[in-house]
Amino acid sequence: MSPAATQRRFFGASIVVSLAAVGAALVSQHGFDIMPCPWCILQRVIFVAVAIAALPGLLPARMLQRLAALLIELLALAGAASALWQHFVAASSNSCDLTLADKLIRQLGLNELWPAVFQPYASCADAAVKLLGVPYEFYSLALFVLLAVAAGWSLTRR
Repeated sequence: MSPAATQRRFFGASIVVSLAAVGAALVSQHGFDIMPCPWCILQRVIFVAVAIAALPGLLPARMLQRLAALLIELLALAGAASALWQHFVAASSNSCDLTLADKLIRQLGLNELWPAVFQPYASCADAAVKLLGVPYEFYSLALFVLLAVAAGWSLTRR
């Protein structure tokens, strides 16, 4: 497989993985009543941003691919940081009001534009749930780390 095809596969996989993560979160919310907090919603926003950032990487222009990989790297690191913050700080807080996540979501206005996807419905403490014994945000963290490593790999390829 040519390096260009490998790069395009990375960007395509980044889009699929990111949108699948949002899809899984929506199934959890609407199918299993696991209500999201602002930090959960911020991670959804970052996954959507990763998918959008990956789109130019599907084009053959090397400069666009490098820019897309760099954006994915930065977004994935921000997503990992938000998942870690959610677990170690926000989950022990009864209120997420006026936190960085809450402020960003309100500023973006996505909660009003598309509330079924981007409206937080729980406090950070209430949203601290486990899936198969693993805190839910660790699944998000794992995907963000995977995206960051893959983007780093993409940036080092010629």
